[in-house]
Amino acid sequence: MIKRSVQQIAEIISAKNDLSRFSQIQISGVTIDSRKIAPGNLFVPFKGEHVDGHKYVEEAIGKGAAAALWQEDVPNPPRHLPIIIVEDCLASLQELARQYRHELNLKVVGITGSNGKTTTKDMTASLLATAYKVQKTEGNFNNHIGLPLTVLSLEEDTEIAVLEMGMSGRGEIALLTKIACPDAVVITNIGESHLLDLGSREAIAEAKLEILQGLKPGGLAVLHGDEPLLMERIQQHQGNIEVQTFGRNDNNDFYPIEITQLEQGNRFKINAANETFELPILGTHNILNALASMLIARHFSIPFAKISEALQKVKLTNMRMELVEGRHGEKIINDAYNASPTSMMAAIELVANLNGFERKVLVLGDMLELGPEEEQYHQKIGADLNPEQIDLLFTYGKLGAQIAHSAREVLGANRVFAFFDKDALVQQLEQHVNKDTLVLVKASRGMKLEEVVKALQKE
Repeated sequence: MIKRSVQQIAEIISAKNDLSRFSQIQISGVTIDSRKIAPGNLFVPFKGEHVDGHKYVEEAIGKGAAAALWQEDVPNPPRHLPIIIVEDCLASLQELARQYRHELNLKVVGITGSNGKTTTKDMTASLLATAYKVQKTEGNFNNHIGLPLTVLSLEEDTEIAVLEMGMSGRGEIALLTKIACPDAVVITNIGESHLLDLGSREAIAEAKLEILQGLKPGGLAVLHGDEPLLMERIQQHQGNIEVQTFGRNDNNDFYPIEITQLEQGNRFKINAANETFELPILGTHNILNALASMLIARHFSIPFAKISEALQKVKLTNMRMELVEGRHGEKIINDAYNASPTSMMAAIELVANLNGFERKVLVLGDMLELGPEEEQYHQKIGADLNPEQIDLLFTYGKLGAQIAHSAREVLGANRVFAFFDKDALVQQLEQHVNKDTLVLVKASRGMKLEEVVKALQKE
């Protein structure tokens, strides 16, 4: 983590006040949560709609913070304490992270995409850790606040940082990549997430490609080569960067030539290696995420034999294709962390192709942030279900009801159940599960469908 004196930090972020009497105080790490102060931290307060962090500055220093920032438009700064007055606390946090990244002797891998970026981040970090000291984005620290905090948490002897970059609109990826200054980047895919904010998949592609703005000259861009929206637009950037691609088609640098679905994962071969790889993660779409990670690993000279060993041990962040067991013996795929039409269709395809179950049940909830055509996206999910492969459908939420509405046309009304109450859903669902049942649970994060999974597991 960052370790600097108050004077050094004041110079980096252009402090507005005289700090000569506090200049030698040493800062160790940065936090924005006064409840999680560690000795020596720099506390960064933010002015929110409901809470102003400046109210907790004195408390934070009392708990052991070495110093705190203070935004100059907030009145009554406690000048008797080691506070660093700045024009804008968020901008100062971001600038401190940018400068610290440039002082570190490490490589950075930036990862973005509509779906699969967290999975790809986890895989990439696992592969690189076979030869380097690696740190990665933890949890959902992938936005304009989380990424700077992640950078400032990097140890000085870290060799490679794998940083996830999320967004809520245009310009955010550009901001993050200029802070991180990556040596290599991955764009996993272009889906429908953020259609509400950006309006079209073309606009989403443009927003994701902002990651190239911070990529070092000559750096590597790893792209989903089957996505025309990326491949058409990358042409204008190819003069000063290296481009490698992954996908299902044989015009990519890495593509699968053989896939065997296992009970809890996949075995596969690719065009560029003699190895057979095993991935303990469900879903053939996750093989594509693995290919992106493998391209990054090869860029950093990891041999295929080491890649094969590391893939077998990969562990993902919870609620991403997590296979668990319910109390009736049913197998549950907990994929409740997030959802878009692309990822939901991929998850349903997985369920349809898994063998060894007498009954397959979908529990699907609202997919959020899809814009004006959100109902049509949900209706298409229901209309595309195969009655020969899916036995029952349970939906939750207003948009989930649109999935149920169209699904009744293909599955029949007696196989479709729509709910607005999770307890009622669980009560009905439990009447249809046993040790020979497979259940998929998937929705956008805001629907909190992991509560259904926990209810099915609860003794």
